[in-house]
Amino acid sequence: MLIFAKIITAIVALLHCYFLWLEMFAWTTKARKVFRNFPQELFESTKNMAANQGLYNGFLAAGLIWALVIPDPLWQVYVALFFLSCVAVAGIFGAISVSKKIFIVQAVPALIGIILYIIALDSIKGIQFKIMI
Repeated sequence: MLIFAKIITAIVALLHCYFLWLEMFAWTTKARKVFRNFPQELFESTKNMAANQGLYNGFLAAGLIWALVIPDPLWQVYVALFFLSCVAVAGIFGAISVSKKIFIVQAVPALIGIILYIIALDSIKGIQFKIMI
């Protein structure tokens, strides 16, 4: 189960790297095609605001990548759960305030990862306990 949780975490991290790129570097070009419902005339005037959002997405991606490289398995899970929870909350808020599609794209993968980590947590704690003895 842990390997599937890590795969989901990597996918969510890659998604947020894509969001970072789109919002920070391609807001007035490629983002116009992705965010079709956003008024076209506002892309230029919201460029700095989008870049700020992209930076936050980059921080989420960095945290998720960090979780994947932490050597201690229990801390790896705790850090992944924290950052996946942040992504899930952002996805839920985005679905309520902007578009239901955000829930599917952002929150659902994070929630799947959270569930997989919670399932895997018992076996990891058991391994940690055996190592301590």
